[in-house]
Amino acid sequence: MSFATNCTKSRAPALLLLIALAACSKQEQAAAPTASTPAATPAADTTAAPAAPAANVTAMSAEQLREAATKALSDNRIYSPGGDNALEYYLAARDKQPDNPAVTSALTDLLPYTVIAAEQSIAREDFAEAQRLSALIERTDPRAPSLPRLKQTIASAQQAASRRSVEEAAKAQELAKKQEEQRKAQQAEQQRKAAEALAAQQEEARTRAAEQAAAQQREREAAARTAAPAQTTPASPATAAPEPPTLRAISMPSPRYPAEAQRAGTAGEVMVELTVGTDGSVTNARVVRSNPPRIFDREALSAVRRWKFAPIPQPTTTRRTINFTPGG
Repeated sequence: MSFATNCTKSRAPALLLLIALAACSKQEQAAAPTASTPAATPAADTTAAPAAPAANVTAMSAEQLREAATKALSDNRIYSPGGDNALEYYLAARDKQPDNPAVTSALTDLLPYTVIAAEQSIAREDFAEAQRLSALIERTDPRAPSLPRLKQTIASAQQAASRRSVEEAAKAQELAKKQEEQRKAQQAEQQRKAAEALAAQQEEARTRAAEQAAAQQREREAAARTAAPAQTTPASPATAAPEPPTLRAISMPSPRYPAEAQRAGTAGEVMVELTVGTDGSVTNARVVRSNPPRIFDREALSAVRRWKFAPIPQPTTTRRTINFTPGG
């Protein structure tokens, strides 16, 4: 059988041609047993590739290696997996038969595919696979034009990946730092609001306590007046009780509408009992009733304490109702 016959029967002009070359080489060696054969131990290769063949591959004979290479090609195992691919089988076969032209031709044909695979491994940052393929390329042809470029590309890509990893780690650390700062800021804001709410509650409690103390003092004074009638001159039946002085308002600033009640559209009213001194200023004020309870109390008291009336001959106590209407 000639090489031309095998090529006519090939179905794939690329890889199957390599299978035909390997078959032709086998038949040519069988037809010419007296042809010169290489020495049993080939001369040492001064440019040996750094990647050594697998032990199971080295143990195979030249015939077994060619058959394994042919099978690997038919299965599309050109350069992988490691230790079971056509390229490594042909390399081992070349070690045993350096002058076999079919093996040399097959390696020449497989080399570009391996170069492409190495470049693809670099692109996806599979540097271990890229280095393995680079070592196979160096074993195949230490002077391959693409070899220096591949080695440099692998080194550069590894450095770039390492720098990127460092940068990404730094960014992740910075992000974590910012998130921690935000968490602390939010926690501090929550504590500040809680402190303000507590202070407001304490102020309200003090105001209520003062109002209660003032009311109790008034009750005690009234009781004292009632308990000591002999010390006062009884009013003549013909003398009428004095009329309380008339209050004439000079300044009655409106209360501030609580923001939460304003947003909620809550309306209400507060009845305040206030005592006006002789100079017309409010000397005491307390909430008699409110609806809804406690929503508008503080603002009502705050406004009433700022009211101003015309001077009067004697202190007087009165009650006023303050209405709260949204948008009013």
